[in-house]
Amino acid sequence: MERKKNAQPKLKIRKGDLVTVIAGDSKGSQGKITEINLAKNRATVEGVNLVSKHTKPNAANPNGGIVKQEAAIHISNLALVDPKTGKATRVGRKKNDAGKLVRVAKKSGEEIK
Repeated sequence: MERKKNAQPKLKIRKGDLVTVIAGDSKGSQGKITEINLAKNRATVEGVNLVSKHTKPNAANPNGGIVKQEAAIHISNLALVDPKTGKATRVGRKKNDAGKLVRVAKKSGEEIK
């Protein structure tokens, strides 16, 4: 019997996680993940990777003009922030006392909520 390949691998980061940017123009900045695009392996992070978007006048913005907004950034350029130390860390998975798989920070061994 042939085993079906998992089309989308499991990501180590989730919406709402505090991450730091480890590569690119926004390197060193931190923020919360607001959105994840699984198909493109990209995430939108609060206040990171800001781009200028030219907008036409509309009801929300009557004058139009140039608006700064967050653009998606590849997840390989993001690292989760360790809840204990506040530094970038890799993510592992372990079973907790209840026998449930939970994410843990590799640096401190702390469980990621």
